[in-house]
Amino acid sequence: MRPARSEQNRVAPARIQPARRVAYEVITAVRRDDAYANLLLPVKLERARLGAQDAALATELTYGTLRQQGYYDAVIELAAKRPTSEIDEAILDVLRLGVHQLLSMRVAAHAAVDESVSLAREVGSRSATGFVNGVLRTITRSEPDEWRARVMAAPRTDDERLSLEFSHPVWIVRAFRQALAAEGREEELEALLEADNFAPKVSLVALPGIAKVSEIRGERASKYSPVAGVSDGGDPALLPAVHEGRARVQDEGSQLAALALSRARPIEPGERWLDLCAGPGGKAVLLAAEAALGGVTLVANEITPARAQLVRNALKVLPEPPQVLVQDGRELGEQLAGQFDRILLDAPCTGLGALRRRPEARWRKQPKDVPDLSALQTQLLEAGLTALKPGGILAYVTCSPHLAETRAVVGSVLKNRTDVRRLDAVEVLSGVTKTPLPLGDGDDGHVQLWPHRHGTDAMFIALLQRDE
Repeated sequence: MRPARSEQNRVAPARIQPARRVAYEVITAVRRDDAYANLLLPVKLERARLGAQDAALATELTYGTLRQQGYYDAVIELAAKRPTSEIDEAILDVLRLGVHQLLSMRVAAHAAVDESVSLAREVGSRSATGFVNGVLRTITRSEPDEWRARVMAAPRTDDERLSLEFSHPVWIVRAFRQALAAEGREEELEALLEADNFAPKVSLVALPGIAKVSEIRGERASKYSPVAGVSDGGDPALLPAVHEGRARVQDEGSQLAALALSRARPIEPGERWLDLCAGPGGKAVLLAAEAALGGVTLVANEITPARAQLVRNALKVLPEPPQVLVQDGRELGEQLAGQFDRILLDAPCTGLGALRRRPEARWRKQPKDVPDLSALQTQLLEAGLTALKPGGILAYVTCSPHLAETRAVVGSVLKNRTDVRRLDAVEVLSGVTKTPLPLGDGDDGHVQLWPHRHGTDAMFIALLQRDE
């Protein structure tokens, strides 16, 4: 019997700890509305006016539950003796949140169970409340290691084992295995999957010419990007440079992707640059700061009006903000043919390289999404190359290591064009980074960053030059 909400047997709302309520609301919005936890959670925290300790609890509850959802579902199915597909979705959210507290946090079992039952009472029926109580109390009767042993007794293949152990869908495990194998580093797969399940450090970027790195450097210096600092764990917005927009929160890998283009060769005043898919604006504002220092004109483009406005907001910090177009990037190649000296194509992708920051993406994306994205990426790359001047450089970037979105896209375009050649992005970045990047074999001149190896998102960077 599927526990469901009923108008007739609802009871009065119970008092729920604010941190748990915020976490539940975000988790539910992620499932129901395709919300992004990293965007919604800060809004919810601000509205709830939580103190630092409660905000930290809400953050751990939210991200921890989302990261480990696959593993927790396996535990729930064993404890409930039924598939999660037969459990009401709202009640399943409650159970996942409760299981995270019981198996992965130092939360007293009675508190985790009682709060979960109170949540269930608000969102479900009386029978659902009893169901939640029964499932969670069953889980409390065994230690976390015992539950892990039971779950791990089920897998049939190594990929299935890794999928359950590290809470990644099997298709993503296989994609990561293939990408690492292409570098001769398949043995690093478990380290990569493990790295995805830990919150990343908060990296900051000091916009060149507008802020100094000394203004954002925390307890630890950045390892690679010359314009990065690392937050000491406090609220970055409390730093004056961040509050004023002169510095931003930005992954170090994203910084290197923009700098690979802006510093691929000396800048000549009067150059024209294009950020073809600029939303939400993080790389665009870094490029714009670099462009302003070099006497360069930058044009940003974004197909979605709402995201284009985010780009405009990001660019406001500059004395002369660049123009922002709202067009389909695939059409700009012919419209602006041969007009740009440098182009950044941060292509729409599965986002598998940012699962530490957006853990819900691992459950939201499906293998069937990849072919359509690969086709779009190829079309955008063709358009970008057409918009390049002879001798111009394009940086093709994805926040995904999936071979179909990276090497395959670049390879297919190069195969069909005789006027484009690959530059050595490894050599370019060796002249940018503060310390050498440890890279895999067979890179063909591109750079593939990894969370477990570099502490960054898994950014792919390829540099292409149009012949004179």
